Amino acid sequence: MYSIIKTKDGRKLKVKALIDSGCTNTTIARKTVEEKGIPTKSLPKPFDVYNSDRSRNGEKTIKEFVPLEINSNRHIKQIDAVVSEIKKTDLFLEHNWLVEHNPEVD
Repeated sequence: MYSIIKTKDGRKLKVKALIDSGCTNTTIARKTVEEKGIPTKSLPKPFDVYNSDRSRNGEKTIKEFVPLEINSNRHIKQIDAVVSEIKKTDLFLEHNWLVEHNPEVD
């Protein structure tokens, strides 16, 4: 699915988004951030990322986030997306997005 994100500098960008029920933080691809020149902010408390099998994810430590407004299928929400190395999409929408919007996703 495609979503429209609005960056803090006012730009609206169309990005490819996937809902990931196992994802605990909405995540934006580092490649997308760099290619589109999206400004980031430093996390007050960086954290490590682990896979469901408790193995460490490829990204060493998550240190940045992007404050965004996401518009996906008429659902608009302010969110802080952490920046990480993800492939095949621009944005992972976290589990809470699915819980909140599931009745209209099915």
